[in-house]
Amino acid sequence: MRVLRVMAVALVLAAALPAVASALEVGQKAPDFTLPAPGNKPVKLSELTAKGPVVVYTLIQAFTGT
Repeated sequence: MRVLRVMAVALVLAAALPAVASALEVGQKAPDFTLPAPGNKPVKLSELTAKGPVVVYTLIQAFTGT
């Protein structure tokens, strides 16, 4: 009986979690998103691409102690 409860809880949690986004392939368009720019001004990707090509990069852990 306990196993069934654990399985039921796991199924409910799995259904509640958002689906994992798949990675983009080379040449695919990125989905539109908004990020804060300096001064907390929101900037949309679609606004930038309207002006020309855009390169998006991340510096994960660049300014952390690890």
